[in-house]
Amino acid sequence: MKILTWNVNGLRACLGKGFLDFAADADADVLCLQETKMQKDQAQIDLHAPYHEYWNSAVKKGYSGTAVFSKPQPLSVRYGIGMEQHDQEGRVITVQYDAFYLVCCYTPNAQRELTRLDYRMTWEDDFRQYLCALDLDKPVILCGDLNVAFGPMDLKNPKPNEGNAGYTAQEREKLRALLGCGFTDAFRALYPDVTGAYTWWSYMYHARANNAGWRIDYFIVSDRLMPCVQDVQILSDVMGSDHCPVLLTLNL
Repeated sequence: MKILTWNVNGLRACLGKGFLDFAADADADVLCLQETKMQKDQAQIDLHAPYHEYWNSAVKKGYSGTAVFSKPQPLSVRYGIGMEQHDQEGRVITVQYDAFYLVCCYTPNAQRELTRLDYRMTWEDDFRQYLCALDLDKPVILCGDLNVAFGPMDLKNPKPNEGNAGYTAQEREKLRALLGCGFTDAFRALYPDVTGAYTWWSYMYHARANNAGWRIDYFIVSDRLMPCVQDVQILSDVMGSDHCPVLLTLNL
């Protein structure tokens, strides 16, 4: 089974940059998208294969949003995490399959000057509780833009970025807390020594051409499901967004 996650940074814009051709070539069983920045009826998504579509759009138009396209029909679909203060921005879709829950997530950014860091900390605690509750029922695969680089290997310039949004001690500690609840960063588990593997690059200063990036897009997998993980591939050559797709291959 192939599951692909991608922060498309505006799906309508990405459609004009080869999204449909890429999706056809990837032929994933499930596509999880973040930062769609649209309502479902604002564009026609003509994928080559039949997919069931699930959208969670922000109340604010043109902002945030997630979508899941799944060939297998899920047993259930849930939007948000059941807490009104977190469920206005379209950040989470949970689809349930026979063997696991798949959670597509676009984590709130702490923003410049860390103006949203306090909210981010509240989100992290509530979201971790939500994931742990799912994990009590069956294994969980969390994927998406988690807006944090976990360690120095996960961004090009760790020292100058220490304390900036996405690389604060507080954000990294929240990810560490999640991993301590029985979850694994699947890419880093498979490739513990790989450097230069990034999923996001600033549009400024030729960052992508210089591979001055950050790894902030993840597959976080319940520990007991890790034996089924065959590979996690960062598809850094795929353009269309300031993020690149990440592909998880499972053998169930």
